[in-house]
Amino acid sequence: MVAVTAPNAAFTQSDAPLPHRARAKRILATHPDVRTLFKRDRWSVLWTVLLVALQVGIGMGLVWMDAPWWTIVIAAYAVGAFANHALFVLIHEYTHNVVFKTANANRLGSIFANVAIVFPAAIGFRKYHMLHHKCLGIAGLDADVPTASEARWVGNSWWRKTLWLTMFWAVQALLRPTTVKAIRTVDGWAVFNAAAMAAALAPIVWFFGWWPVAYLFLSTLFSLGVHPVGARWIQEHYVFRDGQETYSYYGPLNKLSFNMGYHNEHHDFPQVPWSRLPAVRAAAPEFYNHLYHHRSWTKLLFHVLFSRDFRLHNRIVRPMPDSLKNLVAG
Repeated sequence: MVAVTAPNAAFTQSDAPLPHRARAKRILATHPDVRTLFKRDRWSVLWTVLLVALQVGIGMGLVWMDAPWWTIVIAAYAVGAFANHALFVLIHEYTHNVVFKTANANRLGSIFANVAIVFPAAIGFRKYHMLHHKCLGIAGLDADVPTASEARWVGNSWWRKTLWLTMFWAVQALLRPTTVKAIRTVDGWAVFNAAAMAAALAPIVWFFGWWPVAYLFLSTLFSLGVHPVGARWIQEHYVFRDGQETYSYYGPLNKLSFNMGYHNEHHDFPQVPWSRLPAVRAAAPEFYNHLYHHRSWTKLLFHVLFSRDFRLHNRIVRPMPDSLKNLVAG
């Protein structure tokens, strides 16, 4: 492995292979019973329906109570952000086809979960996230890697980091996709995703006005931004120990986030649904307990915003393999 931590204004370059596949092989060789965890979890369907109904119901209820705008903002931060973050996690479950048997059924499930998020994200996320797993850390293929100009502009300024995280929804939806030429952004499923969002939200607007949609949209913005669950997007792959590029979170908010904090375990075994990820760690503790991990998303959030040591350059990146250059060229 060659991994060099460059000066402040550069990413950490590495030519090491992805760690997850090798670790998964070692775990299966030592603990073959982990294979029993490779089962779909249909309970995700029930949770999807309940959370979408909860969010739409809260939005309508706030209008019915004639709640002032500031109450809607508080409700979106205190409740809605947790619910919509959980729906993002469920979209992630459908993306890995660990809910239904067929890919199309999982696509439809993710689109239903998308309703409370407002902007059509499910199908686009599916495309970019699968490439993220395959091409972790490769700029131009992994949309989770910050752009050089993005990282340079943010630097270690607290207010720029705050603005960046506040606008993270736009960074993920508008900026990062432009760096991945291998993905065809618009196709039939993407159009259907957008049409389904419009069809689902239109009757809400017709009967209740725009405030329920405003509540849902604010819930999404907070779930991706300056909020404890917003720190989850930082936790996963920003470097907190030299040489380690994926990090787990083992704190209490996993209970409200479908165990999304178990990120090393997920990258090792993406075919394991959320409900069994803790069992992966429990089955093979010697492979995970020594890894750096987080205990508090709230503590992490304050560190990200106010520590001069944290900057977007705290990422491990890999060179583009020759075998994948044709994807970028296309």
